[in-house]
Amino acid sequence: MPITLKSAGSRCRVKAVKGNDAVKKHLATMGFVEGAEVSIISETAGSYILGICDSRVAVDHALAMRILV
Repeated sequence: MPITLKSAGSRCRVKAVKGNDAVKKHLATMGFVEGAEVSIISETAGSYILGICDSRVAVDHALAMRILV
């Protein structure tokens, strides 16, 4: 399921990242790789603040839909 279906405060593991090679590479550089633990810090108006690799990353809804957990 996409990470957008989880609620704020949830912790989960990345199962896969979908999209073309450029999207996968972009997300991988931010730490979104298979097996990585991610937490949903907040969601506001379609923008997500995600905690990954001891960092906070902001992604829009379209990009978050590509992260499967």
